[in-house]
Amino acid sequence: MTAPALDVVGLVKSYGGRRVVDELSLQVRPGTVLALLGPNGAGKTTTVEVCQGFRSPEAGTVRVLGLSPRDPALRPRIGVMPQAGGAYPGLRCGEMLHLVAAYAAHPLDPDDLLERLGLQEVARTAYRRLSGGQQQRLSLALAVVGRPELVFLDEPTAGLDPQARHATWELVEALRADGVTTVLTTHLLDEAERLADNVVVVDHGRVVAAGTVQELTSRGSTGQLRFASTPGLDVDQLLTALPPGCAAKESPAGQYLVEGPHGAAIDPQVLATVTAWCATHDAMAADLRIESRSLEDVFLELTGRGLRP
Repeated sequence: MTAPALDVVGLVKSYGGRRVVDELSLQVRPGTVLALLGPNGAGKTTTVEVCQGFRSPEAGTVRVLGLSPRDPALRPRIGVMPQAGGAYPGLRCGEMLHLVAAYAAHPLDPDDLLERLGLQEVARTAYRRLSGGQQQRLSLALAVVGRPELVFLDEPTAGLDPQARHATWELVEALRADGVTTVLTTHLLDEAERLADNVVVVDHGRVVAAGTVQELTSRGSTGQLRFASTPGLDVDQLLTALPPGCAAKESPAGQYLVEGPHGAAIDPQVLATVTAWCATHDAMAADLRIESRSLEDVFLELTGRGLRP
């Protein structure tokens, strides 16, 4: 088997006697995108900073591309996008990107990156005079211009407008297509749903769930099929035709709900049975929609709905 691009086992880190990372373990396969999710104070940033070599663990092991995070040989092989900063305030946007590219053996074309991230028009503007969103996009460009094998992106689209968000997503997808491994921390769950091959949810310094988006949203979900039709149809007849373990009811009149077998997701057989049942009653299934838990539902279920200090 191919060795993980990032391998964290039993990581522990404390501040002021309080464990902010508590025996956390995770793995990232090469060429994939991992979304690291969790509420504020869950331990995400500390975990990533240990993986980047900026902090030392108290216990556990961390291997990045097979090396210690503080091994100098790792520096040219990874890219880091911090939440803020990372550029010289007085340098122009284009100058900063060309400077960082000059340190890499086989960099991406800086001018192409500026164009893709909508920074070409501010290439001659000093970093400190860029808007917050422009600084954010430049930080992303600085993280990837050296063609890293693994890149850490911390809230890469925070504060960006929709066009810039989509440009960022397209760049992350292009990195994956090129075989680059990405570790992404984000509070935007639609971003994780779109980009992530795997998701790890962290709370109170521990992993509380891990898997693909589909795995997380299907676990314990109540896959539901809702539709409107003629009131008073024979629901008992529908239950007889449905696979064992399904549930069906009419509530209120003319509004029907079918749940998948034993809480599983709705499959094509259930959908076909429902439409055939309607046809036997010379009725139409209107406003038919399949519903399941979103990643946001899972996140709130795992971490709670109360606000964190």
